[in-house]
Amino acid sequence: MTDQSARVLIIEDDDEIAGAIEIVVQRHGHVARRSANGRDGLRSFFDDPVDLVVLDVGLPQMDGWQVLERIRELSEVPILMLTALDREGDKVRGLTGGADDYLTKPFGVRELGARIDSLLRRSRLAPSTTVVSTDVYQDGDVVIKWSAREILVAGQEVSLTPLEFQMLQTFIEHEGQALSVAQILRLVWDDPYGIAPDRVKFTLLRLRRKLGWTTREDSHIEAIRGYGYRYRKGK
Repeated sequence: MTDQSARVLIIEDDDEIAGAIEIVVQRHGHVARRSANGRDGLRSFFDDPVDLVVLDVGLPQMDGWQVLERIRELSEVPILMLTALDREGDKVRGLTGGADDYLTKPFGVRELGARIDSLLRRSRLAPSTTVVSTDVYQDGDVVIKWSAREILVAGQEVSLTPLEFQMLQTFIEHEGQALSVAQILRLVWDDPYGIAPDRVKFTLLRLRRKLGWTTREDSHIEAIRGYGYRYRKGK
């Protein structure tokens, strides 16, 4: 395994689909292991943590929602959910529940590989300090220690997924600028095609909740109707 290779856990009960995902993972230089049901997948994850989880929704013994919830209780590892084509509600539930991205079945191997690489790349990024003169950035009750990737809200540490951290960093780096949904998808998801803009809305919902910005008046990230969002630092 090279320095850039990653460990990927595939939790998928369809052997043909799991095999196809494993081939994609290996072609991209990573190491894959597979579990065919939710219970075994969760056990495998906690016995030997990985860098990315590819998680199907419809699993035997323990479904994908339960696995997602259990993993998110203790880990911020990137999670790519797999959902059925005709289940729009699954996408919403996955994103609000803490998944970083999703793909609908059937999916193309190129898109799957791109999504995997994007999630792994984001989780390894060193935070930028281009918008601050020191390693610590403060906005009201929110304190960010960039090099440690540490977030404090009213003195209490808050865990953000790599995706949520990247979104917050992107907004801060573009303070005062109106960012369209397409721009956010490109900057945060590395998605130049702007696929699945709902990812922005639901990831932002999770981020606001974790930072304690639960109302329009509290939030420093404001919606621009019909366009996107803008970050304004508190006074």
